[in-house]
Amino acid sequence: MNIELKGVVKKYGAEKALDNVTLYFEPGKIYGLLGPNGSGKSTTLKLITGLVYPNSGTVTVLQEKVTRRISKKVAYLTELDMFYDSFTTGKMIEFYDSQFPDFDRDKAFHLLKEMELPENKKIKQLSKGNRGRLKLVLTLARDVPVVLLDEPFSGLDPMVRDSIVTSLLTYINFEKQTVIIATHEIDEIEQIMDEVIAIYNGDIIGRENVEAIREEQGLSVLEWFKLIMRNKGKEV
Repeated sequence: MNIELKGVVKKYGAEKALDNVTLYFEPGKIYGLLGPNGSGKSTTLKLITGLVYPNSGTVTVLQEKVTRRISKKVAYLTELDMFYDSFTTGKMIEFYDSQFPDFDRDKAFHLLKEMELPENKKIKQLSKGNRGRLKLVLTLARDVPVVLLDEPFSGLDPMVRDSIVTSLLTYINFEKQTVIIATHEIDEIEQIMDEVIAIYNGDIIGRENVEAIREEQGLSVLEWFKLIMRNKGKEV
């Protein structure tokens, strides 16, 4: 297993973001972490990146207990923009190349071209959709065993979403990498997910193989998720 959470509790003040969560993630798969806003998706990813620590329980990546140093093994696309607005897109790639030994500069510039992003345009001049594309370029250009994407489709138009899905299928190394996509935009990623995990109020309320959902239950992932949520008395 590439990633494992055991009995994890995470609190922010008196509020529990995760409540005794146990999860594992294997290499070579794309996982969808599904749930409404505030369900614990982002907290789960931040625990794996070492940005926050559990109040109890353990988080390991490749059998290593997670600390801030785990960033050497984890590429994390946050929902927030983490750019220097005065940089050009090309300069941002050069900056990432200087910060991460695993960063593939040639791959990044190739992705930049595929995403139809101009190399010499300043980041502050980019639309929200193009900023989203740039975040994906910088994340996928790292050669690491774990790739985490937090709401990669938030606020993006359908064409941009399609290009992101295509890039994921093209540039992920399925023999070595584990990919976790935290999202409430379920339709966009159904075609690429191997397994889905439903989370609500800090609890794991469902986990299933996507092929089994479609072939054995005759449901789409969105229909499965709505059914799981209804069973918890929550409408989606």
